[in-house]
Amino acid sequence: MKTVFQSPVDPEFVQNPYPFYDNARAQGDLVYWSDYKKVAAVSHRAVQALLKDRRFGREVPAEMQRPGPARLAPWLTVEAHSLLEAEPPRHTRLRALVMRAFTSRAIAALEPAIFDLSHRLIDRFPDGPFDLLDTFCTQIPVITICRLLGVPEEMSPDLLRWSHAMVAMYQASRTRQTEDAAAAAARDFTAFLDDYIEQRRTDPQDDLITRLIAAEEDGEKLSRDELVATCILLLNAGHEATVHSLGNGVKTILQLGLNPMTCPPDGLVEEILRYDPPLHMFTRYAYEDVEVYGHNFKRGDEVALLLGAANHDPSVWRDPNRFDPSRPIVTNTSFGGGLHFCVGAPLARLEMRIALQALFDRCPNLRLSADPDYSNTYHFHGLTRLMVQV
Repeated sequence: MKTVFQSPVDPEFVQNPYPFYDNARAQGDLVYWSDYKKVAAVSHRAVQALLKDRRFGREVPAEMQRPGPARLAPWLTVEAHSLLEAEPPRHTRLRALVMRAFTSRAIAALEPAIFDLSHRLIDRFPDGPFDLLDTFCTQIPVITICRLLGVPEEMSPDLLRWSHAMVAMYQASRTRQTEDAAAAAARDFTAFLDDYIEQRRTDPQDDLITRLIAAEEDGEKLSRDELVATCILLLNAGHEATVHSLGNGVKTILQLGLNPMTCPPDGLVEEILRYDPPLHMFTRYAYEDVEVYGHNFKRGDEVALLLGAANHDPSVWRDPNRFDPSRPIVTNTSFGGGLHFCVGAPLARLEMRIALQALFDRCPNLRLSADPDYSNTYHFHGLTRLMVQV
């Protein structure tokens, strides 16, 4: 196995990680990423296989689990009860309960509201240059997930602030300040949801929180900690990835001078997700000693699955570094895979399709007014701002 070197906080890498991925993939399906001190899967076939291989999982093996520092207790409590971090049988129970509430029917019913919201936001665009991330890309997913859950829309600024602070714990540039902010956000987020869930217990409504409270599978319900963690996960994951996907997609379209109204809508969404995905790394732990693609993993070894590298694999996509919405749709890795495939993927795709069509239908002369920059938050991949003018 070849060793590769690349700081994940290097400014040049942050702005364009794809040359590194191309070089790493040329070394084989797996490489040893020295800066992370772990094996990384870089080919499409390796990433897809490891996402689905039940010999690997998200949850830390029991004998390796250690209590975290007390100062991080609020954040760690949420993580400990998160569907994202669970494996069977706990994952099976939690996901079944969530899926009973997070139905395709509930998602489809949001389409008219997403359409109306997109157009109302466009109506408010100023005449001069403005940040499309703040005024459009962020607002659609956060307001939509608030409506789906039943959380007051006026809480969206707080939800965004808490969410950004909590997910920052996964970025390569994490510091003690990051950790303190995440713990405070988790504490405030939990306190808000505790109160709000109690309101819904006594005053049920037609929303996701009420359905999560009522959801039942084989006589079991979500515990209080599981309910809070699930709501936080849905709120965080329900907008973070979509914000980045919309922003990255609009940036690419404007830089290339494309007319997205001539593109197949589903093809445009899938190519945005493939070409410049919002999340570039998932990790898994080996649950047994196993050989994969010529490497012997020991129980407890961690492997990085590089989604951004997998999505640019030339063995799957012809000329993968070219943005082409007309290319045949092939399953990309942007929403993960296997047991942990993103439950919100249908909602994200719906939001992107409606928002992009509304934006470029109403604003055919939309253009960049400043060079966009990516935030130094790897393994997330999203813009700091997207300054445009209609």
